Amino acid sequence: MYCEVLPYTKAISAINEKKPRGIVLATNPTTHQEDGLKVLREIRNFNIPVLGIGSGTEFASEKVEIPEGITKVKDFLFRTCKLKGTWNMSSFAQKAISDIKEQVGDNKIICGLSGGVDSVVTALLVHKAVADQLTCIFVDHGFMRLGEAEEVVETYKKRFNLNLIHVDASERFLGLLKGVTEPEKKRKIIGTEFIRVFEEEARKIGDAKFLAQGTIYPDVIESGTDTTATIKSHHNVGGLPQDMDFTLVEPLRELFKDEVRTVGVELGMPEQMVLRHPFPGPGLAIRIMGEVTKEKLDILRHADSIYIDEIKKHGLYNEIWQAFCVLSNTRTVGIKGKERTYAYVLGLRAVNSIDAMTATWYPFPHDTLAKISNRLMEEVPEINRVVYDISSKPPATIEWE
Repeated sequence: MYCEVLPYTKAISAINEKKPRGIVLATNPTTHQEDGLKVLREIRNFNIPVLGIGSGTEFASEKVEIPEGITKVKDFLFRTCKLKGTWNMSSFAQKAISDIKEQVGDNKIICGLSGGVDSVVTALLVHKAVADQLTCIFVDHGFMRLGEAEEVVETYKKRFNLNLIHVDASERFLGLLKGVTEPEKKRKIIGTEFIRVFEEEARKIGDAKFLAQGTIYPDVIESGTDTTATIKSHHNVGGLPQDMDFTLVEPLRELFKDEVRTVGVELGMPEQMVLRHPFPGPGLAIRIMGEVTKEKLDILRHADSIYIDEIKKHGLYNEIWQAFCVLSNTRTVGIKGKERTYAYVLGLRAVNSIDAMTATWYPFPHDTLAKISNRLMEEVPEINRVVYDISSKPPATIEWE
């Protein structure tokens, strides 16, 4: 069924005008009690069902994804609110295409294509809406996984017949990150430079007024809103420069990752592309602790390819929502071939999630972890220690930076 997520500061009258069949009131430990009570009193005047989730309400937010919580939410939606569950991603796709047509009109639009599910689904929606008015720009910032840049160009030019421009800006991005170690600064530099490259390419295309990008709802939440703290600025939200020359088109902005994947299926994307693990816009730059260098990028690409290869060999790739390596900025003493080494610590991360708002670490069989660790230390000479991250979100985030 269709839902919208709104801050409690939204005018109650505006919420009532939408004629909701039910309301979920979500709070957290930082919510001011008086604010929560005021909103609750006002929405109860609507005489529609209200479900409370979070601190001091009917049940805790961390229980939403476990069977008890799922049953509670289903009962609220189907029994209490008497909803039918007939809204689907096909309906969403048709409306999104119509909205894009109306917003863009006869103007040219460019789309930042990264190769990830979010940006590809965005590009396909825009292409169906305005066809040849769209030009996709793949900015290769040099932070992609092994062989990924070549795969993006090959796949989307030939399979989907998209008008795609490939810009190799790897040296440019790497130069801007020289000496930068703070995660938020990395993200903002990358976000700003993305727009600068787009602006340069758009001038070559001539008078592109719109920029389409695959922003999804968790990006918006983590980047901060009027009522939420900034956890980390996503390059396509908090990292955007204020003076950019484009009007944004973000058809997926209110969707979660599982919904985006369903839209992808509706648009004809093959399963192996739809089910590909999420990859952050800033890429490997935020999976390298400390300064990003070419040497570190090469190490991480090599390690990540081994990790994913072993996960696939053990038949686990589709059981895991996201898996990746993190190259720490820590070196430790080790032994290789009877020689002392002083090499990097590599972190392994694998999580399961529905919407990226919460996540649990994946319980690998011990023999699988052992095989992964052995291959990494045998085949990547710059690594002499491997650790596995068993932190859930919250309190951790999925990415380390």
